[in-house]
Amino acid sequence: MNTGLQHARLWGVLSPEQRHKIRREETMEARRYTSLAITLHWLVAIGIIINVFLALTWEFYPEESIRPAINLHKSIGITVLGLAIMRLLWRFTHTPPALPTGYAKWEVQLSHVTHVLLYVIIFAMPITGWMHDSAWKAADENPLTLFGVIPFPRISYIMNLDAVTKEQMHDLFGEFHEIAAYAVYVLVGLHVLGALKHQFMDKQRELQRMWFTGDVE
Repeated sequence: MNTGLQHARLWGVLSPEQRHKIRREETMEARRYTSLAITLHWLVAIGIIINVFLALTWEFYPEESIRPAINLHKSIGITVLGLAIMRLLWRFTHTPPALPTGYAKWEVQLSHVTHVLLYVIIFAMPITGWMHDSAWKAADENPLTLFGVIPFPRISYIMNLDAVTKEQMHDLFGEFHEIAAYAVYVLVGLHVLGALKHQFMDKQRELQRMWFTGDVE
């Protein structure tokens, strides 16, 4: 029997309440990101929050705790880079849910620009950090390991530079990394404020689009 005909007959025996429930669930799924995208989004967000906290507080740690905090910062940064690559691959292979119809034109444009810049900065931060670390004068004596367990390579081209050039690179990419951090503060702030505005002022149920449960209508 034709699959479409079977579906039509099955649909015909459903009550109006059952049909409404199915349509509602299909609508919510169409307006919500996939579970993988949601997971990657929140893992990246958590990683960035932890790394910002570490960078802002490690100067207050006891001397013996500073280096472990920096090493954890590096491990999380590399992990965020890997998650960001996965998130970008998802974006290339999936069409994200459409924005709610209540968005003003300027809000749609600002949302797109902010998302693009966030992708750029989320990649720029760990990459500049990786380059900064590869130019560290003590890199040879301090192998890079993720969470103290998984060996991770530094950039050999940078490590093989002469001492003077390497020190210059270390300072340069350190500055780039710091600038990227400030850009993250601004862009994440805009992203969060926009989401909260749509959620609580415009009643758009914005947060439910990036969570596993909840009514997105």
